[in-house]
Amino acid sequence: MSNEEKQLTKEEIKRRKLEAKAEAEMNDLLRERREKLSALQEQGKDPFDVYKVERSHTAKQISDNYDELEGKEVSVAGRLMSKRVHGKAGFSDLYDRYGKIQLYIKIDDVGEEKLKEYKTFDLGDFLSVTGKVFKTKTGEITLHITDFELIAKSLKPLPEKFHGLKDPDLKYRQRYVDLIINQDVRETFLKRTAIIKYIREYLDSRDYLEVETPILSPIAGGAAAKPFVTHHNALDIDMYLRIATELYLKRLIVGGFERVYEIGKNFRNEGIDVRHNPEFTAMELYEAFSDYNDMMELTENLVAYVCEKVNGTTKVTYEDTEIDFAPPWRRITMVDAVKEYSGVDFNNIKTDEEAREIAKEKHIELKKELKDCTKGDILNAFFEEFGEKNMMQPTFVYDYPVEISPLTKKKRGNPDFTERFEGFIYGREICNAYSELNDPIVQKDRFLQQLKERELGDDEAYMMDDDFINALEIGMPPTGGLGIGIDRLIMFLTNASSIRDVILFPTMKPTPSRE
Repeated sequence: MSNEEKQLTKEEIKRRKLEAKAEAEMNDLLRERREKLSALQEQGKDPFDVYKVERSHTAKQISDNYDELEGKEVSVAGRLMSKRVHGKAGFSDLYDRYGKIQLYIKIDDVGEEKLKEYKTFDLGDFLSVTGKVFKTKTGEITLHITDFELIAKSLKPLPEKFHGLKDPDLKYRQRYVDLIINQDVRETFLKRTAIIKYIREYLDSRDYLEVETPILSPIAGGAAAKPFVTHHNALDIDMYLRIATELYLKRLIVGGFERVYEIGKNFRNEGIDVRHNPEFTAMELYEAFSDYNDMMELTENLVAYVCEKVNGTTKVTYEDTEIDFAPPWRRITMVDAVKEYSGVDFNNIKTDEEAREIAKEKHIELKKELKDCTKGDILNAFFEEFGEKNMMQPTFVYDYPVEISPLTKKKRGNPDFTERFEGFIYGREICNAYSELNDPIVQKDRFLQQLKERELGDDEAYMMDDDFINALEIGMPPTGGLGIGIDRLIMFLTNASSIRDVILFPTMKPTPSRE
């Protein structure tokens, strides 16, 4: 055995000893807490027998209304997060949803037995506390305890507050602990709630109708994505978790609901990375008698409105880059973006074969075999390679090739393109919008072409939806449509580097069973 192998062995032995020691210490802590619970239960003070707690104020209400509450008795409830009680008196910190309130306990006010009981409480326990409001000599608003009750026992210790929950995997698996320990995480999810609230506020004020469409469907339509498949036993058919809400929402436009939107979960059976989670939140809206130009204006105004509401400004700093959401956003065609960042002008490329040659020359990565690619496919691949990463400030890239836009009207005056745009921020796509295709004959032809793509091996190509064709045959007015990835938008508004940081419970691989 080499010296290096011996050294590694010593390090491994040391690591295992440390792990064993840590596990033993944890077991001691767990046993101690359970013993405390048993003692309380024997005394008839089982905290889990508490069903309801009356509280007069939250921590924030006490702080905000100190002048009128000074010297008055109030009741609060929350989680004990620090305790500094020695001898006959001491301070503690109690946290509720709205913030922190400092507690002061003294033997003269509660008696020796109650103080002794208080000292046995562990960090993480839930307390109901009654006391009088005052300020300490250092000016901190504090509750002078007159009575208290343990209302729930924490049987597992929390991570040490100065180091917090650092393991990313554990943070996502045990979000409940992450929320307790990390105030910035709490703020992110409070902001998430506010962002969705203000999206609704903006749309509701403009007479959009919020609706709900099926999550389970016999056809996975409305996007190019791999669906999750399940089976309905009673009907004995396979069904799909929705990948988009588009086709159902457009049915409602046909039905006469001229402005509709939905905020909800979509599901795509694809990879997981910092920008993708198989289960994600999207907002889609459709407006009759409008086009993609209207959708650009709506998008930039909506995002700017929400940003200003939650951050007080249209500017944010994302990973050290200042981004300004104030309208108007930059607008550039896909052809011009590719020309600007790759030097290749697709206006001068006339045939599919010419496009294939330039793709080979530039070593462009394609999603299917080169011989099956059209000029439009290759233009899009060039944009993905050279254009996307350069779209740092909010930018609308518009006029996409018809081959990759099966639900979109052709460009007025140029049938090789469609009236479609995507919005980009920091090199990442956050929205997709069209002048919606409402010609049922053309739409059926587009679906048939997509079926051919599936036969060539593209399992993300669209399926045929005969009922949607039937709806278009009933008649759909000219319509503009927009889809926004809510999680990605929240990432920018909260300076989150990973989509998992803005989803409370991201998709995770199960941990191996210990049994």
